[in-house]
Amino acid sequence: MAELPSKVHLTSHPICLRILGNSVYQDEKQRTWLHLVMETGGALQVRLRQEAIPSGHISLTTSTLTSSTMPFMWTIHPGNQYLDCMLRFWRIVHHIKEDDMEEMILELMEDSKDT
Repeated sequence: MAELPSKVHLTSHPICLRILGNSVYQDEKQRTWLHLVMETGGALQVRLRQEAIPSGHISLTTSTLTSSTMPFMWTIHPGNQYLDCMLRFWRIVHHIKEDDMEEMILELMEDSKDT
């Protein structure tokens, strides 16, 4: 009988995520995170998936889409939210670990769009 995947909701989040390359962020533990921008009913969300990426496979330039819509850095703040370098707050929708894959979804908070 196959084992069911183990899904755990995490409460310990990366302290800082900095852009490393096109679609790739790196946390303070040198772990790489791939990002995907999602529009859900008008709310801007970003899905970050922790994945080991060899440094030779990371583009050193950021795409136009990344540089215009995505922050270069997020830092954790109280209340399960991140503050980006553009002074916008992002709430942590969920942060899970399923088997060995970690995923986090951040949502731009409504009152941060005008900042």
